[in-house]
Amino acid sequence: MGSQLVQTLRQGVWASLTGGWYHDPDQNKFNNSCHLYLWMFLLMLPLLLHLALPPTTMALSIYCTSVTIFFITIKMVNYRLHVMFDEGDVVTPSSLSDVIQGAENKSNTSDSCLPSSETSTQEKPSPKLYYKLKLFPGKWVNILYDRLTLLALLDRNQDVVENIVAVFLAFLVAFLGFILLNHGCFKDIWVFQFCVVIASCQYSLLKSVQPDAASPTHGHNQIVAYSRAAYFCIFCGLIWILEQMLRRKDLPVSTVYVLSVSCSTGLTFCFPITFVLGLFPQINTFMIYLLEQIDIHFFGGTAATGLHSAVYSIFRSLTALSLLYGFCFGALKEPWDEQHTPALFSGFCGLLVVLSYHLSGQNSDPTVLMSLIKSKLMPTLVDSEEDSEDIKDPLPEKLINSVKEILLSDLVVCSIAYILTFAITSSTVFLSLKVVLYALAGTVGFVTHYLIPQLRKHHPWFWISHPVLKSNEFSQYEPRDNAQLMWFERLYVGLLCFEKYVVYPAIILSALTNDGFLLSHRKKLGIHCDVLLMTVAGMKLLRASFCNPSFQFLTLIFTIVFFEFDCSRASETFLLDFFIMSIVFHKLSDLLHKLNFIMVYIAPWQIAWGSAFHAFAQPFAVPHSAMLLLQTFITTLFYTPLSPFLGRCDDNNLNSIFYEYLTRSLQHSLCGDLMLGRWGNYSSGDCFILASDYLNAFVHLIEIGNGLVTFQLRGLEFRGTYCQQREVEAITEGVEEDDSCCCCEPGHLPHVLSCNAAFNLRWLAWEVTTTKYLLEGYSISENNAAAMLQVYDLRKLLISYYLKSIIYYLIQSLKLQTWIKDPSITKALVSYTKWHHIERDPAVFSVKTDEDYVHCLQGVTRASFCNVYLEWIQYCANKLEEPVDCDEDSPLITLCYALSVLGRRSLGTASHNMSNSLESFLYGFNTLFKGDFRIATKDEWVFTDMDLLQKVVVPGVRMSLNLTSTRSDHFTCLEEKEEPAILYEAISNYKTSLVICHESDPAWRKAFLSSRDTLLTLRHMVDDGTDEYKIIMLYKRHLSFKVIKINKECVRGLWAGQQQELVFLRNRNPERGSIQNSKQALRNMINSSCDQPLGYPMYVSPLTTSYMGTHKQLRSIWGGPLSLDGIKTWLLSKWVRKDNLTSCNSGVNMEDVDCAGGGSSLSHNPNSITSQSLSLYQARPNRTSQANRQHTAGLVLYRRGTHDTFKGIVHPSYNIKLVSLPG
Repeated sequence: MGSQLVQTLRQGVWASLTGGWYHDPDQNKFNNSCHLYLWMFLLMLPLLLHLALPPTTMALSIYCTSVTIFFITIKMVNYRLHVMFDEGDVVTPSSLSDVIQGAENKSNTSDSCLPSSETSTQEKPSPKLYYKLKLFPGKWVNILYDRLTLLALLDRNQDVVENIVAVFLAFLVAFLGFILLNHGCFKDIWVFQFCVVIASCQYSLLKSVQPDAASPTHGHNQIVAYSRAAYFCIFCGLIWILEQMLRRKDLPVSTVYVLSVSCSTGLTFCFPITFVLGLFPQINTFMIYLLEQIDIHFFGGTAATGLHSAVYSIFRSLTALSLLYGFCFGALKEPWDEQHTPALFSGFCGLLVVLSYHLSGQNSDPTVLMSLIKSKLMPTLVDSEEDSEDIKDPLPEKLINSVKEILLSDLVVCSIAYILTFAITSSTVFLSLKVVLYALAGTVGFVTHYLIPQLRKHHPWFWISHPVLKSNEFSQYEPRDNAQLMWFERLYVGLLCFEKYVVYPAIILSALTNDGFLLSHRKKLGIHCDVLLMTVAGMKLLRASFCNPSFQFLTLIFTIVFFEFDCSRASETFLLDFFIMSIVFHKLSDLLHKLNFIMVYIAPWQIAWGSAFHAFAQPFAVPHSAMLLLQTFITTLFYTPLSPFLGRCDDNNLNSIFYEYLTRSLQHSLCGDLMLGRWGNYSSGDCFILASDYLNAFVHLIEIGNGLVTFQLRGLEFRGTYCQQREVEAITEGVEEDDSCCCCEPGHLPHVLSCNAAFNLRWLAWEVTTTKYLLEGYSISENNAAAMLQVYDLRKLLISYYLKSIIYYLIQSLKLQTWIKDPSITKALVSYTKWHHIERDPAVFSVKTDEDYVHCLQGVTRASFCNVYLEWIQYCANKLEEPVDCDEDSPLITLCYALSVLGRRSLGTASHNMSNSLESFLYGFNTLFKGDFRIATKDEWVFTDMDLLQKVVVPGVRMSLNLTSTRSDHFTCLEEKEEPAILYEAISNYKTSLVICHESDPAWRKAFLSSRDTLLTLRHMVDDGTDEYKIIMLYKRHLSFKVIKINKECVRGLWAGQQQELVFLRNRNPERGSIQNSKQALRNMINSSCDQPLGYPMYVSPLTTSYMGTHKQLRSIWGGPLSLDGIKTWLLSKWVRKDNLTSCNSGVNMEDVDCAGGGSSLSHNPNSITSQSLSLYQARPNRTSQANRQHTAGLVLYRRGTHDTFKGIVHPSYNIKLVSLPG
C-alpha cells in the first residue's frame, strides 16, 4: 500500500505538476539525468532571456528559434533511432573479446531457448547488441542501445506528421508565452511561475504524463501529449487578443474584457493544479464538446457523436446561416410599412422554416447519408462490398431506406411549408395574435409535457400508488402481443405535432415579423449585428421546437415572466429574449440535476452505517459538501461532468447476442415509443435502464432530432455481482405495500402511497417511468444435458436419431447421385458391401448405445444395420421425386452404413474412446456439435467431398439433439417406436422452422440478424468450478421491461469519478468502495456499464439511430411520410374507389352484390363451402407466426403420431358467410 501511494505521488501527482518529469528509480542514471537536464533547460531558457534581454522582437526571435531547433533535433534523432530499431540491422561487436563473448553466447543460445544444465547454475551476461545507424549512403555508426530504454527516455511519434505537429506546438508555446512576458502581463514571482507552466507544456511534447488524470484508457495515450500545449496556446492566444482589444480607447465594455483577461491569466497560472485534478479533458474531447455546445446553443443543433460529426454539424449550420443572412439583410436594409411585409422578408421566413425543418430531421453523423449517396453514384462498388461479406447485415440497408424516405418526404413537406409560410407572413395576421399564441403554447405544453406524463408515471407525483392512465398491458402478467395503441397516446401525439409544427412556428414567425418591423426602422447594434442575431435566434428556436419541445413551454413562460415583469428594462426584443432564456434555462436544468444528485448522494440517511467510522466521518463531510457545491456551479457553466470523491465476474460473452438483438428491436421502435410518450419526458443525454428477468440494459439517448433518436445500449451481466443484484432488487421491489409513517405503521389511503414510501421515492436519483414496456426479443429455455443423457436409454435414442438424421440429410442432398456413382467413394467402401463385415471397436460400439449392436458378434454388421434402419432409408428414398435404388444390396445402403459407422467412430474419437462415461460422451458430442471432427484413417474417404461432413453429418448431429430433447421433455415412452412418416415430417418441419447450430457458428449470428423465430444450441458452461452442458432453446416473443430513468448528471459524475480513480490514481482493488451497491444512485449498475477499463459491460452497441417511420403504430396515426409517389398512389386509389362505388350504385341491388369482393353474389345454402369461404376462414387473424405454426405442428405430429385432416367443417364460433362465385 505504501509503495503504491509513493508511486502514485511520484508518477501521477508530481509528474502532472511538472508536465511529465519525475525521478524513476527503475530507470538508469542516463535517462533520469536526461529528463532532469531537459526540464531545466526548458525552464531556464525563457526565464534567463526575459531577465537578460529587453522585451524586443530580437529576444522573441532568439527564444523561438532556439526552441524550434532544439525540438527538431530531438524529434529527428528519436525518429531515426526508432527507424533503426524497426529495420533491425544488428552488427557484431568489433573487439576480440566481444567477438569471443558473442560466440560463446551464440553457442549457448543457438540450440535452445531454454538454459542448459551448465548455464542454469550460473547466469551468463547478456550479449551487447549494436544497431547500425545509417548517416549517409554507405556510412553508419554502431549504436549500443535498445528500444525499451529509448521509449523510457522519450515518447515515440509514429510518423512525420506527428513530429511536425509536436514541433509546431512547441514553437507556438514559446511564441505566445514569450509574447505575454514581453507585454508585462506577469511580475515578480509570477514570471517564474509562468516559466514553469511553459516548461511543463513543452516537456509534455517530449515525455508526457502517462497516465494522465484526463486519460480514459490505461497505457500510453498519444493525445494526452498534445493536450497541455494545445490548452496553453488557446488560453495565451485569448489573453493576447483581449490585451490588444483593451488597448483600444473606444471599447464600450472594457470591464468584460478585463474580467476575461483575469480569468484566462488565472487559469493559465493554475495549469499544474488543473491537470492534476483532471479538470481539462483531452484536447479532442474538448473540441467535440466546444463545437457541440456552439451548435446546440447558437444554431439549435442536437448533438455530436464525434469530432467529424461536430465539424459536419457546424459546417451545415454555418452554410444555412450564410444563406439566410443574405435574405434577412436585404429585407431589413430599408424600412417598411407595418401593413405591408416585404416579399423578401416573407421569403426569408419561408426559407428559415424550411431549412430549420430539414436540418432538425437530419442526423449529425453523415455516415448513412454518405452511404446513400455512394449507393446512387457508385452502385457497382457497393454491390462488390456486399458480395464480399459473409453475413449480410440488414441494418445498414434499413437505415439507408429510412434516410431516403425522409429526404423524399422533406422535398414535399418543405415545398408546402415554404408556400404556407410565405403566404402567412405576407399578411398582418401575426400583429395581433401574440397573447393568444402564448396562452395556447402554455396550455398545450402543460397538458402535453406535464399532465399526461405525470398521469402515466408508475407513481404519479410520487403520491399515487399506480398510474392513472394505464396501458392495456399493465394488468397482464406476461403480455404476448404488441403493445396496444391507447386513446391518450393518440391524444399525446396529436398535441405534440400541433405544438411543434403549428404553435411554436407561429410564435417564432410572429416574433420575427414584429422584430423585423422594429429593426427595419431602428438599428440597435448595427445592421449586420441585428441581422445576424435575428437569423441565429430564429434558426435556433425553430430547430429546437422541431426537435424536442418538451421544455419549450417552460422556457417560454420564464421568458414572458422574467422580461415582462421582473426585468422589463433588460428586454431587447422578444426573439432575442427567448433565445437568451433558452440557453439560461438549459444551464439551470443541468444545475438542478447536479444539485439533485448531490443531495441524494450525500444525504446522511442514505449512507449504510456499517461501522463507527461513518459516525466519525460524517461531520467532516460538511466542508467537502460546500466544495462540492462550488464545483457544481463551475461544472454547470462549462457543461462538464460532476465527479464526487466518495468513496467482477464476467458472464459468457456469447450472451451478448441477446443485447445485440435488443438493440435492433430498439432501433425499430424506440423513436416511435418516445413520441408516444411511453418513456415519459426525454431530452438529449438522458439515461435509462431496461430491467427484465435476466436482461438489464443501460440505454443512453445521444441525439434527439425531429423524427429520429440516436442511442447507445450497454448490456449488463446476466448473473451480476452481489451489489448488482441488490440494486436490481431495489428497482423491481414495489413500495405499494409499505404502510409505515416515520416509526409507526398507520397504513395509507386507497391508491395512495404511505408517507415513508413517498419520502423515499423523492430521495432517489432514479424513478420508474414504465413497468410494462414491450420489446421483441428472445426468451431462454435451459435444459441440463447431463441430466437428460444420464439414462442409457436416452443415449441410445440420441445415437438412433443421430444416424437417422444423417440418413435423412444424405438422401435429401442434391449430390446423392454423384456420391453414389463416385468411383473413389465406391472403391473405398468395398469392405462395407460385404454382409459378413463386422465393426468391432469396443470404444465406439456398445450394446448400451447402439440399437444395431449384435451381442454375439461383439459389433455391428451390415445385416444388423439394415434390420434397424432399412425401413427408414426406404421411406426417405420414396419421398424423392427422382427414384433411387434402395434395396438391401444397393449402393445407397452401403453409403448410409458407411456414414453411420463414420459418425459413431467420430463421436468415439472426440470422446477420447470413453463413450461409456457421461462426461466424455458429452464432451465428444459437444465437439461434433461445433463441427470439429477427428476423422480416422479408415474413414478418410469422406474427404472426397467435404459436403458429406458439412451438410450431412454435422446437421445430423444437431438435429438428433433437438429430437432427443423434444422427446425427453414430453415424457414419451422410450420403448415406443415412431412411425417413419411422423419422424420424417417432424425433421422436415424442424429443418425449416428451427435454427440449430453452435453459438460460435456464423449461422447463429445470421439467424439472429434475420430474426428467426426459434433457435437451439448446445453450450458448454464453465463457471465457479462447475462444468455443465446446457441445451439452450430460444423463442422469439415480446419481452416485458421496466423503464427506469436515471439522473444523467449522476451517470456522468460516477463515470468521471471512476476514470480518475482507476486510471490516474491506479486503484486496483476489485472490491473498492466506489462500485459497492448504492440503491439511491444505482452506483454499481452505472459504473459497471461504463466502457472498459472503467466498467465491464457484456455488450456495448455502436451508436444506432431509430427513425419514427419504422414504427407501425405511429405510422398508422400520421399515415407515413409524404412523397410524390405516395400522393399519386393515394389520388389514384381515391379515384378508382369513386369509380367502383359509382358502378356499384348504377342499377344493382347492394344486398345482392358485394362491391368490394368484385361482384360475387351471396349464397344461402348452408352446406356449400367454396374456395372463397375457405380463404376467409384461413385469413382470420392468428397470434402465432407461420414459423411458430410449423414448429407446433411438428411437435403435435411427433407427440401423438396422428395426422389431423381438414374435413370441411366450419367451427360454429366462426360467423362466416358462405359465398359462391357467379356461374
